[in-house]
Amino acid sequence: MDGIFDKRNKLNNLTGKEWLKLTKSFWVSEKCKEDRFAFQHPAPFLIKDIEKLISMFTKEGDIVLDPFNGVGTTLVACNNLKIKGIGIDLNKKYCYLANKRLKELSVKNKQKIICGDSIKEILKIKEKIDYCVTSPPYHNILKNNGQGLRAKKEGRRNGPRIGVDYYSENKNDLGNQKSYENFLNLFSKIMMAVYEKLKDKKYTSIIISDFTVNKKEKCVQGDIVMTMENIGFEFSGTTILLQDNKPLYPFGYPYAYKINHQHQNIINFRKVKI
Repeated sequence: MDGIFDKRNKLNNLTGKEWLKLTKSFWVSEKCKEDRFAFQHPAPFLIKDIEKLISMFTKEGDIVLDPFNGVGTTLVACNNLKIKGIGIDLNKKYCYLANKRLKELSVKNKQKIICGDSIKEILKIKEKIDYCVTSPPYHNILKNNGQGLRAKKEGRRNGPRIGVDYYSENKNDLGNQKSYENFLNLFSKIMMAVYEKLKDKKYTSIIISDFTVNKKEKCVQGDIVMTMENIGFEFSGTTILLQDNKPLYPFGYPYAYKINHQHQNIINFRKVKI
């Protein structure tokens, strides 16, 4: 253990030094060999990054929810930290892969995968949740025809998806919303359910980057903050997750400036009483 644990700390099991390190406004994304399985999903995140968040916002024995479970990265991180995780996903394929992943890792701590609609399934959970961490679908950007940095090159992948590999055909999938406004409205409904199940003064982290809609850049972070505050969450700050290994592409060159997204925003919120 690095440092001294303060008995007044009711949020996590970190010492003062460990706590301080995780309050930096940027982290560098960390890879590990167990991440490889997750690239069967079009938009995975990495185990070590989620472990940092769970370490910051939970104690051993707490319950963590991921309403967009994908192939179960959150549950793998929960298992590593002896935390109970609940993951929900609409896509039966990804539920199957998440179960397969946990079995291959010989998961000992109890993790639960629910295949269904988060709006309905969250409210069925009997326990109160201590922390929610998730990365929602980025509107309908997977349904474009551009391959960009995710194309196959020289027999390998430079990113998590190729072409139009999208999540599902389900109308309640965030990735199938025809308009950005519909995307935000559906996201709000899901996070309202999270708010109901989350214990008072506990936290939620949303991992998402800005993206384009109809070729126009959107300040997604600002809209997510506004949406969450309207529900009743208190904005607690953003951690920039640097992903400097991503290649750069001249999207607008030589006509217009177009940004390359080399990071994701980890946007943190706390539940406060209305």
